[in-house]
Parts: sequence; structure tokens; C-alpha cells
Amino acid sequence: MDLFDHAMHENLKREAPLAARMRPQNLDEFVGHEDIIGQGRMLRRAIEADRLFSSIILCGPPGSGKTTLARLIAAYSKSHFATISAVMAGKSELRDVIAEARERRRMQNQRTILFVDEVHRWNKAQQDALLPSIESGLMVLIGATTQNPYFDVIPALVSRSRIFMLKPLSEQALNSILDRTLSDENRGYGLRKIELSDEARGHLLNMSNGDARSLLNALELAVESTKPDEAGVIQIDLQAAQESIQQRAVRYDKNMDEHYDTISAFIKSVRGSDPDAALYWLAKMIKAGEDPRFILRRLLILAGEDIGLADPRALQVASSAAYAFEYVGLPEGIYPIVEATLYCATAPESNSSLGYFEAAKMIEEQGAKPVPIHLMDSNRDAKGFGHGQGYQYPHNFPNHWVEQQYLPEDLAGRHFYSPSDVGYEKEVNDRLKNIKQKP
Repeated sequence: MDLFDHAMHENLKREAPLAARMRPQNLDEFVGHEDIIGQGRMLRRAIEADRLFSSIILCGPPGSGKTTLARLIAAYSKSHFATISAVMAGKSELRDVIAEARERRRMQNQRTILFVDEVHRWNKAQQDALLPSIESGLMVLIGATTQNPYFDVIPALVSRSRIFMLKPLSEQALNSILDRTLSDENRGYGLRKIELSDEARGHLLNMSNGDARSLLNALELAVESTKPDEAGVIQIDLQAAQESIQQRAVRYDKNMDEHYDTISAFIKSVRGSDPDAALYWLAKMIKAGEDPRFILRRLLILAGEDIGLADPRALQVASSAAYAFEYVGLPEGIYPIVEATLYCATAPESNSSLGYFEAAKMIEEQGAKPVPIHLMDSNRDAKGFGHGQGYQYPHNFPNHWVEQQYLPEDLAGRHFYSPSDVGYEKEVNDRLKNIKQKP
């Protein structure tokens, strides 16, 4: 590095965003994950002893410390640390890294630790390309992902790695980061007179939603946009804090875990007759930008699967909500969605419609039985084959019902539909019993 490169590097360090400058420089500064990296924990012992032999995958939400932890591992290790972004790099860049690692091992007997950010972004072929180098011990992989590695990383890599889940940072951890930033004279604001009100602090901690990067970005914006008073003090009050971070970020990826987990919580809350929880998960999805049509489709399914004939109107309400939304759209279209959610969450429930799948399973296992001759179409082959012969027309009998076999002969007496004893289906159950009574 020449003089000019060194000067540029130093300038970039000074001008880097606050969140970058305040990255922990040792394991003691890495707060909030004591269950993973606390004193005496296995991973910490391995890092401090430079004995990280198995690959690891760090998963967790943005701002939880995945990249920071990877950098700390590099700082404690004598291995060469290489980093690559799965978003920007492909197989050719990976081949170059592997070739350099092989040459480094041959010439210097130095292993390589490869940090792959957003590792889930690589396709199967790209992830497969890592395996030989990992299996041979040429490289140790540190993968970082915001998604569930068991779904988005190939099984071969998962089986060769230890999985560590970094949870959103607690308010206590965020508070510690905030205090260190305000007092640090080299990287933070320790040389500047800053007074952060309790209300402003509370707002920043609450709205950052466990994301250290979001917290520090908001603090930086508040400090740098507030003029010092006559005494040279930068007063960060609640208004300044609110302006710096106005809306809590909702962690939600419409194609990944949060999408499936949240809709699962929503459906289970409706099924469990908890309208309050149903509204909460609905609000999270709408706030995060989920497609309302997806929610409505799930409500339509639930109305048939979990409510059924206990309240046939549930399907009507869900269908009407779907139609109304297409007619109105957002934001007003949220009202029919809410109405359908509340109706389904408070309706009597029955899953008797699942009897269909019992019938379908029997057909799969035993094959489809022939139609009994008295149920066959008499309009075509009544004379030649006797189709329809012996059929009794129910309307000619009391209660518009007559006892006759509708199932195939060897399935006589088999029940697939079992009415529940709640809501309208109780009436259905009573009716089926009553019509079979002798007059």
C-alpha cells in the first residue's frame, strides 16, 4: 500500500458510517449473544484458541451481528480470511478464491477461512462448488444468511456445518451499544457534547426493533442533523429521535421464512378462535406489504377446511371479502378483509370436510369401485343392460328419504362424513338422524 492508498484508507475509516465505525473490535464488545459467544461457550473457546475447524452458518435477522462475528473470527485467527458476497459473485469468483486458497496452502501451509455473505442467494450448483474445498480441509466456511439454512442452503453444506442462530438484539444489548457509542472518543461521539433525553433513548431503542445497525443509523442522523446550542451541546430530544427513525421496520420477506411463519400464525389464530391474535398477524402482514389476495385465498381455504358446515356463511363472507377487495382496493379494502378475519375467527368450527380425503385415500389404496347398477344412468342403457333398474326416487317417500345403498356394495355402512355437534352442522346431524326414523 503506497502513501496515497494509505491516506485514502484512513479517510474512508474516518468517514465511514457510524454503524461501520462502531463494529465490535473484540469479543468482549460483541454484546447480546451470550448463549452463543459468552464466556465459556464452545464457539468462543474455539475462536480464542484459533481452533475453528468445522464450518459454521450464522443465521439471523439484519443487524443481529452475523458479519461482525465473522470479522471477529478473522481477527482472532492466523488463517487467511477471504470474503465474498453471494449477491455480487458467481462461480468464476469462487473458483479464483479456491485457487488462491490452494496456492496459499501449498506455499505457506496456511488455511483459508471463507466468509460468504447471503450464502442462500447462491444456487445449488454454486453451493455444490464449495463442497470439495470444505471436505478436504482446504477452507473453513462461514456462511451468513437471513433465511432458514435448513430450507435455503443445500443439505450437504448444512450437514458439514454448525448452525448458530443470532436472535434480534435485546433492549439491554442495544442500550449497551448506545452507551458505548456516545462515550467512545475514537470511533463514536465521545469527543462531542451530546445529551440524549430519556424519551429519545426509549424511542430509538424501541423503533430499532433489535437491529443495531438501524439504531446507530438513526442516532447518526439525529446527531448530524441537530445544531449545537449556545453551550455547544447537541440536544437530542424526542422530536429529533422521531424524525430520525419514524417507522419501525417490519422483518418480512414475502418469499422466505417470515412470510410462511406469519401466515401460519395467522391461520392458526383464526382456527383457534383468537380474534385478537388474528388481527395482530394480519396487521403485521399488511404493514409489511403482503399481497392481500394471498391472505384472502387462505381465508377462503380456512372457511371450507376449518369451519365448513358448522357455519356455511363463513365461505360466503370470505368470498364476498375477496370480491369487495378487488372492487375497492387498498387502503379501504382492508375493511372487508378484517370483517372476514373476525367472522372466521369467531365462527363455530368443523373440519368434517376432511372426510373427502379419507374417501380419496381409500380409492388410492383399493382402486375405484364400480357404480352400483341401480345408480347408473338409465337414459342410455336401461333396456339393454338394466342400468338404473331398482332405483327408488326419494321424493316418492315420507321425509323425502328411502333406505337404499349408494356406496359400492362392499363399502356398505362405511362413513366418511361425521357431522360435528356445533353450529349449523348440529342441525345437519339432527336432520340426518330424523329423516331415517320410521314414520
